[in-house]
Amino acid sequence: MPLAAGAALAVGAGQAEAAPRPVSGAPHAHPHAPRLETVATFDGAMPTGVTVSRGGRVFVNFPRWGDDVPFTVAEIRHGKPVAYPDREVNTPDTTAPERHFLGVQSVVVDAADRLWVVDTGRVEWADAPYGGPKLVAVDLATDKVVRTIVFPASVAGPRSFVNDVRFDLVHGFAYLTDATPDGPNGLIVVNLATGESWRRLDDAPSTLPVPGFVPTIDGRPMLNRPDGTSAGTPIGIGVDGIALSPDGEWLYYCPLSSRRLYGVRTRDLIRLRKTAIQVHDLGVKGMSDGLETDRAGRVYAGDIERKAIVRRDTDGSYHTLVQDERLSWPDTFSIGYDHKLYVVANQLNRQAAYNGGTDLRRKPYVLYRLPIGSGPARR
Repeated sequence: MPLAAGAALAVGAGQAEAAPRPVSGAPHAHPHAPRLETVATFDGAMPTGVTVSRGGRVFVNFPRWGDDVPFTVAEIRHGKPVAYPDREVNTPDTTAPERHFLGVQSVVVDAADRLWVVDTGRVEWADAPYGGPKLVAVDLATDKVVRTIVFPASVAGPRSFVNDVRFDLVHGFAYLTDATPDGPNGLIVVNLATGESWRRLDDAPSTLPVPGFVPTIDGRPMLNRPDGTSAGTPIGIGVDGIALSPDGEWLYYCPLSSRRLYGVRTRDLIRLRKTAIQVHDLGVKGMSDGLETDRAGRVYAGDIERKAIVRRDTDGSYHTLVQDERLSWPDTFSIGYDHKLYVVANQLNRQAAYNGGTDLRRKPYVLYRLPIGSGPARR
């Protein structure tokens, strides 16, 4: 019963947003809170994504947002990032965008132990050329690119920002989020057999940022404030985090500029004919970037404002798994076959664009993991 205690809302219905929660009103703490273990540190570019293979290989990515990014996808080897699968693929060559990684936002290993790369196609927020927004599969046995699925402009255009992905190899579909600040925000569905793709829930209340949403992080409001003279404006980022239930029946997602979790039945997303989609409001979890599910059907999310990781159990209750000052912007999650949850803490809110032009990030950025007693929900 992964959606127990969830309230259904019709597409197009209004949306209420809870006020920031004090710690006393947060999901209650797990009685045996696990400890964070450092997996790797990063002294160069800021990472966003992480994923772990069946054999324990760890991969990360670095978006091209303005940092010096010599390669946008890497494997962690001996504690250090190394270009993956090679330097050539990681060269941001916009003259052959379908053959190069331009601006990768996430990396995900599927149940067949292939690494999939989600490329926004955008370098430092420039428009993406056709062939830039794509999904790329790398065979981990040979370390070679084996498939590229390019999104048509009608699915992911020049201003789209494909953000994260989950795979259902049993039914043959992939699901992505488009978190572009320029709209529309929505979900993308890919038929893995044919490569055909389409959009769902574009600019629905559950995929849009909450109007006027201003989180409090590091004790102050987070706003778009690129220079010292600006008063700042709310950051409106739509559907971002995504996760799939172990049986493939439910897709979970959340806007970044929100504190709520939503769920939809995947059978409603994969229909080629557009029909009404019932969205289930699964309550307040905190402001989250990434999401993940384990084999037991539990959903993991960041609570960025509280520097915490929360878990939604199958009865609909939320629990604080760990709260730690080191979790400065818990971004992407991945669950390894070692029954540990991996998370990147990258201080995203401390970038210059949100702090009057002053970069407040302090290296190193860190990849952590913590035991959760369950494996990944890959299928």
